[in-house]
Amino acid sequence: MAGYTTYLKLIEDITEGKELISTGMTREIDRCRAALQSAENGNVVSLVSSGDPGIYAMAGLAIELAHAEKWGTPIEIVPGVTAAGSAAAKLGAPLMTDFACISLSDLLVPWDVIRRRIKAVAEADLVTALYNPRSKKRVQQIEETAAIFLKYREPSTPVGIGTAIGTDEENVILTDLDHFLHEEIGMRSIVIIGNSTSKIIDKWFITPRGYNL
Repeated sequence: MAGYTTYLKLIEDITEGKELISTGMTREIDRCRAALQSAENGNVVSLVSSGDPGIYAMAGLAIELAHAEKWGTPIEIVPGVTAAGSAAAKLGAPLMTDFACISLSDLLVPWDVIRRRIKAVAEADLVTALYNPRSKKRVQQIEETAAIFLKYREPSTPVGIGTAIGTDEENVILTDLDHFLHEEIGMRSIVIIGNSTSKIIDKWFITPRGYNL
């Protein structure tokens, strides 16, 4: 099995006795190459991602790298539960209608590009799930994101924060656009910002789909 060290620790109950390929943060290419090389050598390799492997994860890199290295390794992509979907289920049903996912990490995508995308989805009134919202060193991006959304959404717009969903450290917070920056938000958090129709019903974060009740 191959994966980010932290993720492999979360599934120790199924990795016992298996050969492990693990690397730390930002070494995705090394990890993916090692997994593909092991598969080329005749091994069955599981390349583990959090959430769904095709969403901000390793599936695309595996395909690109296998092509670049001219490896004929068969690749199977097994769908998972997205981080946004997991957080949404804990909050209620904020993703019932059109929504967008944006990562605030500028390690691979320039911040100017991310900023344009944020403005576009905010202006389009799309519910938005923010991945990689804030780290110890990267705090300005989410502050700028909040300022952009406040130009197009009411301060009372519901905002949900799901952190470490499905683990012992799970934490779910329901707040609003005017106050969510005061909450604890980190790299294991997903922030979901509602649209103009989103509301709170019995402590649930809901974005109505439009049914006539």
